Amino acid sequence: MTASADTARPRTGSAVAALSLGTLLNPLNSSMIAVALVPLQHDFGVDVTAVTWVITSFYLASAAGQPLMGRLGDRFGPRRLFLFGMVVVALACALTPFAGSFAAVCTGRVALAIGTATAFPSAIAMLRPLAASSNVGTPRLLGRIQIANTSGAAIGPVLGGALITFLGWQSIFWVNVPLAALAFAGAWLFAPKDAERARTPLRQTLAESDIPGILLFVATLTSLLIFLLDLEPQPLWWLLPVCVAAGALFVWRELRTAHPFLDLRLLAANRRLMLVYLSFAIFNVVYYSAFFGLPQFLQTHGGYSAGVAGLLMFPLAAVTIVITPLAARAIESIGLRPTLVTGAIALVVGAGLLAVAAFTTAPWVVLLLTAALGIPYCVVSIGMNQALYSSARPEDAGVAAGIFQTSRYVGAIVATTVLGLLFSGGTTSGNWLAAVGVATVLAVVHLALLVFVRPRSRGAAEGAPA
Repeated sequence: MTASADTARPRTGSAVAALSLGTLLNPLNSSMIAVALVPLQHDFGVDVTAVTWVITSFYLASAAGQPLMGRLGDRFGPRRLFLFGMVVVALACALTPFAGSFAAVCTGRVALAIGTATAFPSAIAMLRPLAASSNVGTPRLLGRIQIANTSGAAIGPVLGGALITFLGWQSIFWVNVPLAALAFAGAWLFAPKDAERARTPLRQTLAESDIPGILLFVATLTSLLIFLLDLEPQPLWWLLPVCVAAGALFVWRELRTAHPFLDLRLLAANRRLMLVYLSFAIFNVVYYSAFFGLPQFLQTHGGYSAGVAGLLMFPLAAVTIVITPLAARAIESIGLRPTLVTGAIALVVGAGLLAVAAFTTAPWVVLLLTAALGIPYCVVSIGMNQALYSSARPEDAGVAAGIFQTSRYVGAIVATTVLGLLFSGGTTSGNWLAAVGVATVLAVVHLALLVFVRPRSRGAAEGAPA
């Protein structure tokens, strides 16, 4: 090991810490809000259906924002985009607590989603120069970032419950301000500087950002989501042709434009990458079905308070911190595919075990169930991140990472919609078993798909240029 490599390691560690903190903010805010729904209902006088839009708006903005942010990172530089995103987060979270209407809170959540959407694609794009300068394998660096992603989602209910109990719902926004400031400072000081890029006029940038494609994508998802959530008491049938038309126009637009929002041609030309996205979306349907469904079941069927239900989900975070570094080392030692398949098998087992909660919600049982689910979550998550890294071309890293995060939030949207449909008749043991059945079947499908997801080579999985 050279002296320059020894010198680079502390700087690399500080840069990865800052990038990890930035990527934590999106999953953290996607889960903290769950315990704020009742206070928001009371403060703004909205019903249960309306208040869910504070979650849905965040997911829709995240799903649309990730690929766009990836493209902007490729154009302007990932470091610049990361710093810009942290500024947006700090401003949005400093102002939203003073919102005078529920619509303004949703608007603040959209701004928060857009700001946090810059972090993951920017971090992925900066991994290659960080790995090259420090001689640290990319799976290990990905593992550190993945710990932030998985832990952020897992500790959200616990942290959100504590903040709301003592400081009110406004505090789940304010807590982001110092976190974003720390991430900004760390990236400013330690992240690799962006390579010089040709100056591009704002008008050209907007033209190449495919705003019509983004709007059609959001229209397709929104119309489908509203239709599914409003099946009772009277379905809004007119939304189905709107959804189909918007979807068809979106595909037509993306195949014809020179700068698509979602590069469907890239997916068609890279079968391995397309399977990574599909597998990751299905995986997230399984995970978020448990993550959002179990706390609801514990509160309504098990009689637990929101705070206690959040604490019972904590093993997800604890297991993640312990297992994720081991999963990163497993990828380096035995390879990506065996690690992924092992995690997928554990996902099938973990999803099936959730059925036990229909018969007993004793605290020790719930703690074991959430711990069992935490194992496949961190193993599959870091494995899919590495599969993305080894399947995408270096020049497509930002866009590929953005689409990857979109598949995460599409999975989350599908999961919340399925839960809404299954729990519409009440959060009973029978409905919980139905939700577990759907999750388990999808976990089996996810395992079957992984048979077709093959990394390019051992070298690619260890950080060699793909």
